Amino acid sequence: MPLTHRRILWIALPILLSNITVPLLGAVDTAVVGRLGDAAPLGAVAVGASVLAMVYWVFGFLRMGTTGLTAQAMGAGDRAEVAALLTRVLMIGLAAGAFLIAVQAAIFWAAFRVAPASDEVEGLARAYMALRIWSAPAAIAIYGINGWLIARERTGALLALQVWMNGLNIVLDLAFVIGLGRGVEGVALATVVAEWSGLAFGLWLCRAAFRVPDWRDWSRVFDRARLLRMATVNTDIMIRSVLLTGGFTTFTLLGAGLGDVTLAANQILMQFLYISAFALDGFALAAETLVGQAVGSRAPGSLRRGAVMASWWAGGIALGLVLVYAGAGGAVIDLMTTVEGVRAEARGYLAWAALAPLMGAPSFMLDGVFIGATRTRDMRNMMALSFAGYVAALALLLPAFGNHGLWAALMVFFALRAVTLAVRYPALERAAR
Repeated sequence: MPLTHRRILWIALPILLSNITVPLLGAVDTAVVGRLGDAAPLGAVAVGASVLAMVYWVFGFLRMGTTGLTAQAMGAGDRAEVAALLTRVLMIGLAAGAFLIAVQAAIFWAAFRVAPASDEVEGLARAYMALRIWSAPAAIAIYGINGWLIARERTGALLALQVWMNGLNIVLDLAFVIGLGRGVEGVALATVVAEWSGLAFGLWLCRAAFRVPDWRDWSRVFDRARLLRMATVNTDIMIRSVLLTGGFTTFTLLGAGLGDVTLAANQILMQFLYISAFALDGFALAAETLVGQAVGSRAPGSLRRGAVMASWWAGGIALGLVLVYAGAGGAVIDLMTTVEGVRAEARGYLAWAALAPLMGAPSFMLDGVFIGATRTRDMRNMMALSFAGYVAALALLLPAFGNHGLWAALMVFFALRAVTLAVRYPALERAAR
């Protein structure tokens, strides 16, 4: 298939659209629980959902690793390995979810030791999580299905899956909470049904893989060398992701030490970064797919062309976001809070949030390139170097410049991630020959 801008948009735009459904579901969850007339259910759903999201996130490597490995198998024309990879990720996802169900008591205990809540909120949150945990196998297996579909450039199918799952969740939220009065447990039950139905729909979307016997070629599925490579790739990605999350968590915690108003302002401005990530995500995933296929087919020219073309689109999106944030950021801040002190504080640091898309886009796209090439050891090592540089920047800039120093250190983190990966890019391209 020729590498064109139309092909890149065919991959990227459905992902962008599917990302829109995520905050929409969160808004509906909040709205239906907010109608219960008490603050405790809102807090319980927020705490319970956050705990499970963090636990499930540990297995997010399944999406990224699957995309790179599957795209490479496709590029190499190895249809049997493409099918076997689907079987492997489904088995890993289901097993991981079953493990979480088995150790749920320990998870819940640890969560409330780290973040204590009132007795009422903790009781409701435990009831919420005790129901939601039963869809863990489906939720984690869907990570693998998403990665497999992305690698095969079937992002339209991914969009259909997300719309189905989140749309059903919204409908069931309304039915269970508003219609049947099930409260917090109704929100959890809606998600459980939606996620298991999402797994069923995802398997149907992958049905072509099950029409040939390769998916159950157990000698290939359990091949020791392939399993070891998959484990290595996924472990590297997990370590890299822990460090990345640690960087943003550190930003939040240090911001808390600057006062409640500054903390609130930073949290509002971080929403600009999340929007940027959603907007750039599709092009980073396009890079993963195209680079992975080029590596599999031993075509370094196609690798470079795919990475550059996807990055041009990401750069254009990033520049557009900078202009939007600079021009309309103040109005967006006003929509997010009515507290005048927080509004004024956020405006004082808006320039950093406006700059973030341009600073973050190169690292975002290089992440996609390295995931597609499964150069995960480089990703892990360069993230460790970048995190160390980030910590050094914090030590130098935060005491001297306060919150401006905190934001400047975050920009340094973005820049270091891009520079360190760029240094390793020539080796990536040489390995594809």
